[in-house]
Amino acid sequence: MRKPTLIDVGKESGVSAITVSRALRDPDQVSIALRKRVFAAIEKLGYVPDAAAATLASNRSSVIAVLVPSFSNYVFSDVLAGASSVIEGTKYSVQIGNTGYSALTEEAMIPKFLTLKPAGIIIAGVDQTQKSRKMLVAADCPIVQIMDTSDDPIDVIVGFSNFQAAAEAVAHMIEQGFRRIAFVGTRMDPRTQQRMAGYRSVMEAHGLFDEALLVTTPQKSSVEIGRHLLGSLLEAVPDCDGVFCNNDDVAVGIALECHRRNIRIPHDMGICGFNDLGTTSQMQPAITSVNTPRVEIGARAAQYILNRNTGLPQTENQNIDLGFELKVRASTQRKT
Repeated sequence: MRKPTLIDVGKESGVSAITVSRALRDPDQVSIALRKRVFAAIEKLGYVPDAAAATLASNRSSVIAVLVPSFSNYVFSDVLAGASSVIEGTKYSVQIGNTGYSALTEEAMIPKFLTLKPAGIIIAGVDQTQKSRKMLVAADCPIVQIMDTSDDPIDVIVGFSNFQAAAEAVAHMIEQGFRRIAFVGTRMDPRTQQRMAGYRSVMEAHGLFDEALLVTTPQKSSVEIGRHLLGSLLEAVPDCDGVFCNNDDVAVGIALECHRRNIRIPHDMGICGFNDLGTTSQMQPAITSVNTPRVEIGARAAQYILNRNTGLPQTENQNIDLGFELKVRASTQRKT
């Protein structure tokens, strides 16, 4: 059986093939009544638009590429949820790439996505290789870096300062009377390293920094690794009285290990997490964490790409800092 064509859809709906094409490419450019007729004809005939032909016609596909370092990390699940909320109901779709926290893997994936002639690319962080950055600068589409800030983005960046977020959290712990505050970090990706730098800056400013208080591992974060790292920390620094963690999984693991060892929170040990994914607020006592606007970051990134593709005006600010909020809870409240 012959596949229906644009011409068939036009005849069925009583319009030209050009009008059908316009209704598919940019529905807002045709009336609601005409749009209903066209889409009714499409459904009746079972017409499937030729994505390759549309790409050739516009020199850009309807694919938005999203490159994230992890599928299992809830941080990036929230980012994708935000992007999807904006894209839903439009002609655009998302294709996701998992870089596995590897800059070289990311470098290898970028040209594959560029062959799709994407409507835009959303990519995590600012730590692209020189080759990756060169490819992205030359790409004929909007590029949105996320989850960070930068004075020199490739195109636009949407995120927050990991350095400042960590600095504010540690300053709060010092204000609450904690002094031997450790930094516990997993994976040690660039964003975690920025958090460690923020921690170190504040500790040094108060004359409290000690290399022995840095506990890091290249392993991925988990509750189990948090429990293990607290044990290692206390062997090296038994007088440690506070822990700033690079994420919530580690903070929860440390809290559970404190309970197992009868270490009182916050009296003997203060704990602060990062990202505020939900588990920290449900612990007993509830754990302080840095709340980050992950869903909004994804939504703003996707909206920027949609606006660019439809010719809508853009913000002049290329560094969109959405900020963060320190959610102070019982785990760091010594002073009342």
